[in-house]
Amino acid sequence: MAVATEIDGVQIPNSGKIPMVPRLFCAAIRSPLSRSLPLRLPRTTFLSPRSQSTMADIEAAKRAAATTAVANHYPKNAQWVGIGSGTTIVYVVEAIKALGVDTSATRYVPTGYQSRQLIVSAGLTAVEFDAIPKGTVLDVAFDGADEVDDELNCIKGGGACLFQEKLVAMQAKEFICVADSRKLQSRLLTNWKYIPVEVAPIAAYRVLNKLVELGSINPVIRSNANPKEGNLKTDQDFFIIDAPFPPMLIQADIAGGLDGSGVGGVWDVNRLSREIKQIAGVLEVGIFSGLTGPQAAAAGGIGGQRPVAAYFGMPDGSVSVRNAIQ
Repeated sequence: MAVATEIDGVQIPNSGKIPMVPRLFCAAIRSPLSRSLPLRLPRTTFLSPRSQSTMADIEAAKRAAATTAVANHYPKNAQWVGIGSGTTIVYVVEAIKALGVDTSATRYVPTGYQSRQLIVSAGLTAVEFDAIPKGTVLDVAFDGADEVDDELNCIKGGGACLFQEKLVAMQAKEFICVADSRKLQSRLLTNWKYIPVEVAPIAAYRVLNKLVELGSINPVIRSNANPKEGNLKTDQDFFIIDAPFPPMLIQADIAGGLDGSGVGGVWDVNRLSREIKQIAGVLEVGIFSGLTGPQAAAAGGIGGQRPVAAYFGMPDGSVSVRNAIQ
């Protein structure tokens, strides 16, 4: 049997057959001299051949989705490209490099510290979001998701990057989501059980109470991997509250007569996102819904939270593409 290391609850075989893919976090442990991934002490376990195969299939699915998404959406002569967070985005950067195009004049805008490190390590030029020239619109933004529903609404923020991810998505002509098939569900909060909410530490307990009033079931402030280190901090030095709700309704449900007004904690995606965002102390909500980039442009704006397309790597090696209804 192969020895494996467990990182962030995922067992990664150290057999040499499967790439060691880092999970990219925005939240990082800080010291006066360094910033790094949240500390997670390795734990050695043993994996069966079946577990190794499953992990290899998942990574292959991510790579296939990323390769197809980049081939279909990476613009010719791209000038500004948003690069998101998560293990799948490692393969997006890999796919961009594999295109063989001249990237010397292209600037890549990361969604957090670890995302920036990925860009720089690939020999690409990173520019922080607050340093892009006034009036700049990104040609495209690639990012992952924790869950995606039938209408391409997303939950994001499992890696604590949701605020910067939303900034980048909403500054791009189009947002392209890349994931493996486990992330595709008919309704949000089916497998992924909570909504990440980034909040000011001083307001955290007030926000917790308000979330309960909205119907959240036992929302909690996210801790660091090592509980002795206290609450996790984002790149903005904010806390993340993980707020469980029942599965959210989509617009097709509302059109069919279902009630998404919050009765019994059941909300439609857009309405719940607005309700949470209105709570004093909330910086951002990990629900990406509403307009796509082209819809925002047609309305005279820039960028949208909802992807125009989502690419899902399937267990059989194929890629399923879902396009948003415009």
